[in-house]
Amino acid sequence: MSTYMFSAVEKMEMERFLVVSILVACVLVISVGGEEDASSPSASVSACEFPAIYNFGDSNSDTGGISAAFYAMASPYGETFFHRPAGRASDGRLIIDFIAEKLGLPYLSSYLDSIRSNFRHGANFASGGATIRRQNESWFENGVSPFPLEIQFVQYDQFKARTTTFYNQAKELSDIQDLPRAEDFSKALYTFDIGQNDLAAGFRKMSTEQFLAEIPDIVNQLATAIRSLYDRGARAFWIHNTGPIGCLGVTLHYIHDPSPPGYLDRHGCVKFQNHMARQFNRLLKQKVIQLRKELPLSAITYVNVFAAKYKLISNAKKLGFFDKTKICCGYHEDYDHVWCGNKGKVNGSEIYAGSCKDPSLYISWDGVHYTEAANHWIANQIATGSFSDPPVSITNACHRP
Repeated sequence: MSTYMFSAVEKMEMERFLVVSILVACVLVISVGGEEDASSPSASVSACEFPAIYNFGDSNSDTGGISAAFYAMASPYGETFFHRPAGRASDGRLIIDFIAEKLGLPYLSSYLDSIRSNFRHGANFASGGATIRRQNESWFENGVSPFPLEIQFVQYDQFKARTTTFYNQAKELSDIQDLPRAEDFSKALYTFDIGQNDLAAGFRKMSTEQFLAEIPDIVNQLATAIRSLYDRGARAFWIHNTGPIGCLGVTLHYIHDPSPPGYLDRHGCVKFQNHMARQFNRLLKQKVIQLRKELPLSAITYVNVFAAKYKLISNAKKLGFFDKTKICCGYHEDYDHVWCGNKGKVNGSEIYAGSCKDPSLYISWDGVHYTEAANHWIANQIATGSFSDPPVSITNACHRP
């Protein structure tokens, strides 16, 4: 494993990023069916018929979990598509929503949301602020979710057992219309989008050397969840690696010209943060290759979301977006921050941190999360299999290489 030494300036910048990202996580909760693209690498393979999706993750794929568990998100979250806050850390749909569309399935209800939820076609166990590895920290202290992957898996186990019991005991059709069929659990697609908050926690708690030594254990815990799901009958897995954390708008906000030599990469992202993300992703890909050998009936697709997001960020202008440093929602000037959807005082005056006029022109929604337009672009890229190993599309993810 290669090593990378952080300078004092980088460490200071890292600490600033962590404080900001934690605050954003707190503020957020307080305040594409189907036809196979002929250009897809797997277009000649018959499409799978997934009856459901079960998702595990953090705010990148949370469709209402943390909002239901704590405080509902405030306007203008959700304004673009749902025209109201919809439990998503964006102005509209997330990548997981577009995946559901690609598979011809309804948007996933969060397991934690008890109001008008429908679980016939899957459930979402993702939670904003969630980590792979338990952090033993308070959400109220620093924004870390009390629902890490370990707990999300426990919730899945309970969900499967209880819904199966209720389904088998039902006497009327109306009693089961919102419940999954027992046979669908083994036919469903199991998706993962988690790891970014583990990076943030590592930056906050450990030295560089300590964190590099801990990354294998984080990846192993993700692999343990996959093995456990496999033992319970799951077969098709769609696993996102972690994105370019060093390109987040709120991180780049603190960087002023001239930056220290070598601090930024050629596209203006923080080099050492993306280096750590790549280390995580390298080990994750190796683990996926190992799991394919261990679990012979599995179809495990490793999705390079980092590359897809980085492609968007590095070609923003060409693709019709503003630069990655532009944040649509919130007030961020110098070191004054009022987070998206909130009111705050700046220089003695109260301001409301609303959204920009046209979110579709922005990559960054609130400095940490992506706009619906960016999510849509990314989803379209990864759905074809162009960023996957093996190169299968989302509609063919049940096929083993």
